[in-house]
Amino acid sequence: MDDRSWIFIEDRVNNPYFEKCLSDFLKFAYKKKEVGSRIYCPCRRCKNSERRKEETVRAHVTMKGFLTTYTNWIYHGEDPWDFNQENMNNGVFRRIENDDMNELIHETLGRTLEENSNINLEELRGACDEETNKFFKLLKHAETELYPGCKNFTLLSFVIKLLHVKSLCRWSNNSMTILLELLKEVFPENELFPSSYRDAWKIVKDLGLSYHKIHACPNDCLIYWKETEHETFCRKCGTPRYKQIVKQSDDSSEQANKVPAKLVRYFPLKPRLQRLFMSSKTASLMRWHEEERIKDGKLRHPADSLAWKHFNDRHPSFASDPRNVPNIMEHLLVHLPEEAKLGGPFQFRSMYPIERYLCTLKNYVRSRSHPEGSIAEGYLAEECMTFCSMYLDNIESKLNRPPRNYEGEYLNRQIGRPLGKEEVIYLDDVSWVQAHRYVLGNLETVDPFRRDHKHLLKLEKPRMSNYEREKIHSETFYKWFKKHVADLEKSNSCHDYYKEIAYLAAGPDKWVKSYSGYIVNGFRFHIKKREMRRKTQNSGVFVNASANSFASTKDKNPISGILEYYGVLVDIVELRYSNDIKFVMFKCDWVDNVTGMKQDEHNFTLVNFDHILYKQNTKNDEPFILASQAQQAWYVRDALEPEWNIVVKMTPRDLFIIDPEINICEDIQDEHSAWQHVNNNNSEDSNVSWVREGVDGVILDAQTTKSKAHVAEVDDGFFSDEDNLGIDNLIDDTSDDDDFFDKAQQGDKADD
Repeated sequence: MDDRSWIFIEDRVNNPYFEKCLSDFLKFAYKKKEVGSRIYCPCRRCKNSERRKEETVRAHVTMKGFLTTYTNWIYHGEDPWDFNQENMNNGVFRRIENDDMNELIHETLGRTLEENSNINLEELRGACDEETNKFFKLLKHAETELYPGCKNFTLLSFVIKLLHVKSLCRWSNNSMTILLELLKEVFPENELFPSSYRDAWKIVKDLGLSYHKIHACPNDCLIYWKETEHETFCRKCGTPRYKQIVKQSDDSSEQANKVPAKLVRYFPLKPRLQRLFMSSKTASLMRWHEEERIKDGKLRHPADSLAWKHFNDRHPSFASDPRNVPNIMEHLLVHLPEEAKLGGPFQFRSMYPIERYLCTLKNYVRSRSHPEGSIAEGYLAEECMTFCSMYLDNIESKLNRPPRNYEGEYLNRQIGRPLGKEEVIYLDDVSWVQAHRYVLGNLETVDPFRRDHKHLLKLEKPRMSNYEREKIHSETFYKWFKKHVADLEKSNSCHDYYKEIAYLAAGPDKWVKSYSGYIVNGFRFHIKKREMRRKTQNSGVFVNASANSFASTKDKNPISGILEYYGVLVDIVELRYSNDIKFVMFKCDWVDNVTGMKQDEHNFTLVNFDHILYKQNTKNDEPFILASQAQQAWYVRDALEPEWNIVVKMTPRDLFIIDPEINICEDIQDEHSAWQHVNNNNSEDSNVSWVREGVDGVILDAQTTKSKAHVAEVDDGFFSDEDNLGIDNLIDDTSDDDDFFDKAQQGDKADD
């Protein structure tokens, strides 16, 4: 669009020429954008400071007018820099589209187009303020090709990604320099390509924030700041500000004595908060506690605490802005329940992440003679690269790193991700029938056929008890189902969706893939054989099953309920019905709920693996479950009864139950119809209260505590290292630790 005179038109409403030019502009702006995404609004009110949808931009420009100073459309697809004066005057640009480098530059430095639209080459070369010089220097690097003809990288984007990898993988500065020297030989035609880590950092340092070096008294009496900035001795203790260095006879430098005795490195908070509000990637997160937090009176967030509410009451004008960010108290010297009420949930105030992060800071030290300076420079580089990584695509960063127990993508009904090397095995007839029967019994698409089979049995044998009829149904359904679908195919009464039914009726291939580990539902499972020589435990499994409980074989009114079954994982197989229909199955040794499970007086569940189900291994047994139904538990041997193990249920990592009424795992079938018929053991579910009511508190004195500690020390010898179900068994997780500064979400542009 060479003719841009239309942006000065004042009679815009119902003007066909203006509407056509505006449509062409929006078409150009969305040329490399996704449909429905937001762009900067160039109206005279928004001035390219707000991102809005296409229809909103059209309405704003029509009603308020196009920003007349915006003739170089660098916010909407044109190159922000060109050395040709004629091109700059005519607004002709060529842009290398890569990542979001231009967006990164503008949001980092807080530059709006109104400030830099009507510029010429002399202004760029002339005397500009420091921030403007930084802005255009970065724009220059953002449009410089990495090498002639490169379409995927600019100099700035490549250096940022390289430094990001260095920060993420903890490369040393020297290793980075060696790599850059090698790359310099690979790209000899680019004179701007850095040859050392220092040169590379100079290219991107303006994207980061800085810190201040402040002199301090070596006795920690004061810092030389503001009114004491020019003093040379401490007001309180009289200690000199600078180190007393004896001059050499040939040293005439006045600066020889100007070495501060102590330095404090101050990282200003205000510009860091401002950048969070300016960035479209984080702006919405700064308002989350006000706009998206669940406000139901429960203590979920520090904003629900009494301290936060009290602060808002005392400062109503500050609290009225949804962008307000109070600082969180770390610890209160009060009783723990009262502390939680005042300060909010503990995880938001814990010092543990800070203490763990001290090890990260220690690793920043590159020069042992100046550890503080190394830590400051290392943190500054890490902070800069973490922020820049939000604008990078197709590269792993702290913000998009997969979780510890990453399950992979959902493909072909397969939920989860296998671990270890796969092994192809041949299922015996018994295992094949067991797995196939279980799959058919837990698919919704087969429900109509199961109902038809039950109805047919009821017509054929009306006087048979429900118990016997259910038993026959579970034993013979897979045979009847195969024959029934075959008859439907012969009679041409099958619909298109019956193709899947035909595959299911035919049964799976007997050649299956077997694995020793699997990640599903946020848990990492290992088969029992894999962890025999380990102290960790990942083979514990429990499942909630809907089962019919019969008082006797003649019982005509069975009771349906949810039962919990506990077991140990012994095998993981993948059944293949077709290339598109596959199911991962867990084969387990299940504990008998009648003789192998009990509850003690403290309402703890205990299991005994000497009493397991399906010892005969017949076709009617049900050792298999779907991997998607599995939940994890681990077992602790009871010190008083060694043959019994206490059940400890696990919670998936990174799982936060916001509201019990919300089904956060609606895509996962956590209940299954188990053809399991057990006698009524007169057990009823009871609500367990974790707070003892009506009992006075007991105060322990020092002597009692010492006695109990002595008993615990003696009893600790009960557990041995060879015991795979001992108290020291933990859930194995070999992934990296969480990063303290991990945060990632998409946000909307916010005003400073």
